[in-house]
Amino acid sequence: METRNITSPIGPGQGSGEQSARQQLQPGVTLVNRYNIQDVIGIGGMGSVYRARDLHFPNVVKLVAVKEMINMAPDPLVRQTIVQNFEREANLLATLNHVSIPRIYDYFSHDDRSYLVLEFIHGKDLETVINDANGFLPEEQVTAWAIQLCDVLEYLHGHKPDPIIFRDMKPSNVMINNNGDVVLVDFGIAKTFQFGSKGTMIGTEGYSPPEQYRGEATPLADVYSMGATLHHALTRRDPRLEPPFTFSERPIRRINSSISVEMEAVVNTALQYNPGERFPTASAMKEALMNVARKTGTLSKITTTLAPGAVSGTVKPLWTFKCEDEIRGTPALSQGALYIGCYDNNLYSLNAADGKFQWKYPTDGGIVSKPVVYENNVFFCSEDQRLHVIGARTGKLLWTYYTEGRIYSSPRISDGHIFFGSDDQDLHAVNVNSGRAVWKFSTDGAVHSTPLVANEMIYFGTENGSFYGLDFRGGLKWRFQAKRGITSSPINKGQAIYVASLDSTLYALDSKSGWAIWKFRLGKGSISSPALADDYIFVGAADGYIYCVDGRTSKEVWRFKADNQVSSSPAVYKDSVYIGSVDGGMYCLEYRTGRLRWKFETQKAITGSPVVFDDIVYFGSTDHTVYALFA
Repeated sequence: METRNITSPIGPGQGSGEQSARQQLQPGVTLVNRYNIQDVIGIGGMGSVYRARDLHFPNVVKLVAVKEMINMAPDPLVRQTIVQNFEREANLLATLNHVSIPRIYDYFSHDDRSYLVLEFIHGKDLETVINDANGFLPEEQVTAWAIQLCDVLEYLHGHKPDPIIFRDMKPSNVMINNNGDVVLVDFGIAKTFQFGSKGTMIGTEGYSPPEQYRGEATPLADVYSMGATLHHALTRRDPRLEPPFTFSERPIRRINSSISVEMEAVVNTALQYNPGERFPTASAMKEALMNVARKTGTLSKITTTLAPGAVSGTVKPLWTFKCEDEIRGTPALSQGALYIGCYDNNLYSLNAADGKFQWKYPTDGGIVSKPVVYENNVFFCSEDQRLHVIGARTGKLLWTYYTEGRIYSSPRISDGHIFFGSDDQDLHAVNVNSGRAVWKFSTDGAVHSTPLVANEMIYFGTENGSFYGLDFRGGLKWRFQAKRGITSSPINKGQAIYVASLDSTLYALDSKSGWAIWKFRLGKGSISSPALADDYIFVGAADGYIYCVDGRTSKEVWRFKADNQVSSSPAVYKDSVYIGSVDGGMYCLEYRTGRLRWKFETQKAITGSPVVFDDIVYFGSTDHTVYALFA
């Protein structure tokens, strides 16, 4: 839930602060033998919000927010309606999963009180931040928060099966946590949207649009309230103290001349009296804010400024393991074991929980290839020109397959075959059980790219810039030619194949024909393999940037500047993208905005990619160390 520095206003007929204080739970009270009340952090007309400790975690202090509803209505039907509305908030929150929405842990009733137990947000609400500021808030800071708020509104409005209208966007319902990120709180009046429906006017005067006064609330109502919230944040003029719908009489730049013309235009569009003249969606408003940040030069400030608590060194490893040489590849995780290759020629098996050594298997060359675990066996390739297959539990050799060149490609297993490339310029298809060659496809160059198996096809690139589409018999279906080598490993979504090239281009190719759907120009060449989340494509490049590109439009969504080139490939987990850099840093970015959450520094370059599972990030560094961090 939230930590409030001010009390919530109490509506007419809902009781007084004095009455609420008499009914408040006292510190030390324990609810349902689990939640120990510590303090009151908010007061409303129907009850209080408390900070409490969850006693189910005796060895750590786990704080939660407990939202209380005291049902004092004498009419049984009114009492039933109040309980149903409170239950609706609990049920609504239980369906939501977004970084900017507090998680719900529990719901229960006791006597005439009902309780929601929610994630405790350490921070201040935006109204307090505005009031405590010495002067106006910086435009780039407000823009960053606005982009995050538009993102959560976009999520709510796209909720399935029915869109959710928040209906009460205002600074006091926006928490700024200790990482500097926004969290939207108080879903008590949020409701699912049904076209053509009307209801009672609910919201907050000054922030609610005119149609909401008539009982009409659509997603465009939240766009208006978002504009009102931004106007308040940029001008420090509380709209509740002004006549309704008079924002045009208080132009932002007349009050705060440091605000850009572009930002003022975005807010004015959101605040249009006629809903049809506003941004059509929260997504469109977010895109407009991103364009403002690009035009004003503040986008880099938004995405590269460390949030409080996100500085290097505050992220502590869960464990580390030291190898004897550089780790340039990517680990694999299976059944509690982490498998990772090293340039000391060994493949290591470590306990993923604590990093304890389990076994190592020696080869005759460095290992960059990412292992694949299949039917309790580990498949990986080495510079010793071989595909090795060993027992996952024992590390004992089962069989090997020889090629005529060093192998940097990682194996891909599908339909009883292992596919991988070699410096002998062949793509090899090997029977997964017998270890015998099924077929080989000769190309025009060394194959470092890891093949993609999708749409009953096999896709991969070569160091000479060719990109091939083969059928399962090794027959050529099509070939695309880039201007320079393709080390990157392709990914796909639907009929589109995405791959980066050393010719400084991210390509989207038609999986059936190989024709270019679109091309996105990077600052420099890339060997990074792209990753996908929603319709976003993430990829690193030698210019030191991590790019986010909209897969539908090929437009840049954001870019983040690391301190050196980015050879690592990104990994997406929940709402974050994780990627390493030659600067030795492992970066965690909020994937919708590119905002830096944290950076962990190793001693040398990170060229391999991270693996994230169960809130833990695993990766290796050329400083000879394997790391496990909390995501």
